[in-house]
Amino acid sequence: MSILEQFQHSDTFSLMSLADKTAATGYVILLGMGITFAALILIWAATSFMSLVVRRINGSAADSSSVKSAGAALTAAEESSDEDLVAVLTAAAAVCLNTSVNNIRVTNIRRVEDATPVWGKAGRRRIMDSALR
Repeated sequence: MSILEQFQHSDTFSLMSLADKTAATGYVILLGMGITFAALILIWAATSFMSLVVRRINGSAADSSSVKSAGAALTAAEESSDEDLVAVLTAAAAVCLNTSVNNIRVTNIRRVEDATPVWGKAGRRRIMDSALR
């Protein structure tokens, strides 16, 4: 009779030594963790495969539309004058810091890369559109 079969029945369990009980407990723990880990790997593989399939199906349409809208926004931002940009950033910093505009001096403006995914940008746009209505 294997150690798991002894561990399964209550009458044989009481006859087991402490070392056998500890070994069986460790075996059950490792078996349970192994099965759980294997299931998580399968779930991860399935979701990765599904996201790959979805990207291939409608990836080109979504990418081209997001690139066009981002390009239009970038062009509009480049056309605005630097003085207006400095004024807006100074006013925003003054409001955030709860101080006067005269106490803030903007000396350098550096563009930061936006790593937000497309779905995050779409969600923000939807929230802002609903707030402006």
